[in-house]
Amino acid sequence: MSLPAAAWWEVRPAANRKPATYRCPICGRHLPALSEHMLLFPEGDHSLRRHAHTACVMRARAAGRLPLKEDWEAKQPRKPGLWSRVRGRS
Repeated sequence: MSLPAAAWWEVRPAANRKPATYRCPICGRHLPALSEHMLLFPEGDHSLRRHAHTACVMRARAAGRLPLKEDWEAKQPRKPGLWSRVRGRS
């Protein structure tokens, strides 16, 4: 099992109280909802949320396989600042 393709992920702790079982998208093993785990949202889309083991999320982050929005934004080309744009027009 693997994570769906996404440029970046939103990650937060889960606070689930219903007795359910999920499958971790990182390791493929079962994940009881009442255990400590994380919610993953591809590109912030909450309708596509995934439940994952906290340890799996931490390993994926350390390996660079689960970039957060901040990681993705840091790699994007920067737009010229206001001062650069003003000076360019003179």
